[in-house]
Amino acid sequence: MTVLPRNARWAVAVADTATLTGRTLAHWARRPGEVLVGLLFPVLLLMFGYLFGGAMAVPGGADYREFLLPGMVAMTMLFGVETTYTAVAVDTARGVTDRFRSLPMSRAAVVTGRALADLLHSAAALAVVLGCGVLVGWQPHRGPLRALAAVALLLLLRFAMIWLGVYLALLLRRPETVAALQILVWPLGFASNAFVAPATMPGWLAAVAAWNPLSATVAAGRDLFGNPGWGADSWPAEHAVALAVAWPLLLVAVFLPLSVLRWQRLGR
Repeated sequence: MTVLPRNARWAVAVADTATLTGRTLAHWARRPGEVLVGLLFPVLLLMFGYLFGGAMAVPGGADYREFLLPGMVAMTMLFGVETTYTAVAVDTARGVTDRFRSLPMSRAAVVTGRALADLLHSAAALAVVLGCGVLVGWQPHRGPLRALAAVALLLLLRFAMIWLGVYLALLLRRPETVAALQILVWPLGFASNAFVAPATMPGWLAAVAAWNPLSATVAAGRDLFGNPGWGADSWPAEHAVALAVAWPLLLVAVFLPLSVLRWQRLGR
């Protein structure tokens, strides 16, 4: 068995990851309708928020559109975990993953390629939602650099959710169990500061919402975009930007190696 030098192994890993990313993008190119529906789903979430917007009071009488959009785009990044889960679970159930494991390729390329492709799709979905927000009157107020920082934090959250989805899919292996994942994702999304202030919730739920990773990204996005929020009434709210970086990095540090390890052990 030939052992490649470290630099050669890295080059092979990068090349294999690019190939597997291209595989996913090629599948999407042959199914444009499915991709279009995925891109438009976040717009439906935005419409949902506007339907109930008249019943919401924003501190200081601020524009609800300005308040809503950072929460909706963060929810979009969270809900994308179901797409990743389904795609990886389908490949595993159909034996595609086993065929990849039999090939002389990088052990991490399959899951990493999927993660990069999903991140590209998420960036497109984010652009669609932000574009729709601009059309209905939303805008950032603190300059392009801070707006780009907010977008980077949103994509960082999505990257973390991708690895969570990959790991759970490799663990459970069955596409139909995505319904169980939805039962977990939706409460996580709504038990946050995206729609209401955590201070209005019961004590235990307020603590959950305040420390929710989604809440950190939402609060950081509102701050960086210059949009109104609920106010910094807790330690997590006062340090939202730091937590919006720390939470996703922690999730990636946990679930990325677990995903690679789980992929290596699928045949055992």
